[in-house]
Amino acid sequence: MAEPIVVTATVRVPARALTVRAARASGPGGQNVNKVASKVDLRVDLDAIEGLEDAARERLRALVAARTDAEGRLIVVSQRTRDQARNLEDARDRVRALVKAALVAARPRRPTRPGAEARERRIGAKKRRAAVKRLRGRPGAEES
Repeated sequence: MAEPIVVTATVRVPARALTVRAARASGPGGQNVNKVASKVDLRVDLDAIEGLEDAARERLRALVAARTDAEGRLIVVSQRTRDQARNLEDARDRVRALVKAALVAARPRRPTRPGAEARERRIGAKKRRAAVKRLRGRPGAEES
């Protein structure tokens, strides 16, 4: 049985929420790659994560929407190394990082207005561009 993933002192992914499968990996490994199942497929039941507030749970769902299966479980695949144990630890670290990222609420954007100098630069650039285009026209057809 896998051990729980501790994210913070209050938030953890219990062992019952984790499903680990191993498969043959592509990539480095030489002849070993054909014999050893070193790729790790870690699935996490998002509803079973303990200590996660509702807002953080929704942020996590939005963050991992592209990586969920039909049952709504997060899928993390790791085949970075030739060793199954290191790949499992890498997958667990990635789950930990994703949950930690969901704990941080995004600061609300405060709309700002451009300063006077920025407005002047913008208008100046528009006038220069208009002059370039005006010079491309037929001579004598400037007044219309």
